[in-house]
Amino acid sequence: MIAAEQDSSAATARIVVVTGMSGAGKTAALKALEDLGYEAVDNVPLSLVAELVDPERDSGRPLAIGIDIRTRDFTVAGVNARLDALVALRRAPIRLVFLDCGDEILRRRYSETRHRHPLAEHGRLTEAIGRERALLAPLRERADEAIDTSTLTLAGLKRRLAGACGLGDAPAPAIALVSFAYRNGLPPEADIVFDVRFLANPHYEPDLASLTGLDKAVAAFVEADPAFAPFFEALTAFLAVVLPRYRAEGKSYLTIAMGCTGGRHRSVFVVDRLAARMAGEGHKAAASHRDLASEAAA
Repeated sequence: MIAAEQDSSAATARIVVVTGMSGAGKTAALKALEDLGYEAVDNVPLSLVAELVDPERDSGRPLAIGIDIRTRDFTVAGVNARLDALVALRRAPIRLVFLDCGDEILRRRYSETRHRHPLAEHGRLTEAIGRERALLAPLRERADEAIDTSTLTLAGLKRRLAGACGLGDAPAPAIALVSFAYRNGLPPEADIVFDVRFLANPHYEPDLASLTGLDKAVAAFVEADPAFAPFFEALTAFLAVVLPRYRAEGKSYLTIAMGCTGGRHRSVFVVDRLAARMAGEGHKAAASHRDLASEAAA
């Protein structure tokens, strides 16, 4: 059985404001929130925040707003005032997430990237970090969630953000199942590839050659191969192990490809059967057949 992943599509926090120390990972956090279903907007001037979150302009997607000391009109008092206004305007859950990081790690990041700290003058990075930390202290105090990114991986950051936004664990990756013909090359987007050319080939059966793996006669022929059942059970057992791990790593997309010679019979049937199994166990998996329309059969 392939363990079904929990559906986390409905966010508790409709608006998330991300702020924090420069270099602590705001850009990465906004990208992670996009993967979690948010519309992300970075460095919008404070004077335009009210217009951005106007309920009449609501696109239906939750909104993540990035604000830091580079933001036009930025002041701590201004940010607090906007947050108070948002709470009054939206009457919906709003979360303030503050990204923090150790001073030594911040210095190392700026040294490695050679970016200039927004408050640095004459190259005095240590002083700039200290000034920013003191300036942002009231926002850190107000934050609903303070995340220290000093040792976090991107997957770990996504998990923390999912929890901060009321999403529980990070959502399961979107799964694509693709059949293909080896003679036309591997699908470049494939993360996992299985070769099913070891299964009995319907192409050499006169009554089946012109059909595809979506036809019942071809399905019955492939399924009757003694090798099919143990392969399929091993395949689903393998996916039961790896899918939760891909989710834990924060992977957004996973493409599983099945290949045979011409991409019309065996690979199509296996993808179709796997899609049905996964759907029956609660997964959202989209099946497609890249080479089904090709002239020759496999």
